Amino acid sequence: MSENALPILGEDTHIFDARGVARRFRHSAIFGALSALHPGETMRFMNDHDPLPLLQQINGHFGEHVEISYVSRAPGEIVIDFHVR
Repeated sequence: MSENALPILGEDTHIFDARGVARRFRHSAIFGALSALHPGETMRFMNDHDPLPLLQQINGHFGEHVEISYVSRAPGEIVIDFHVR
């Protein structure tokens, strides 16, 4: 993925690249990272597949407090912004 294809990150956007986290720890690490964010902050999440079950879990746990928006849905290069309200 070309870095130029993604919007420029602001200082309130934090990167979480799940591809470098062991599968057995991913969901716990992602939930921990989201819980650590303050209102107005965003976590830019990168993964090699579309994490639909994870998105359902996040919606169930955080509800409307976390906005989910895809930045890229290229095969093997999923990028999602999680914005905390």
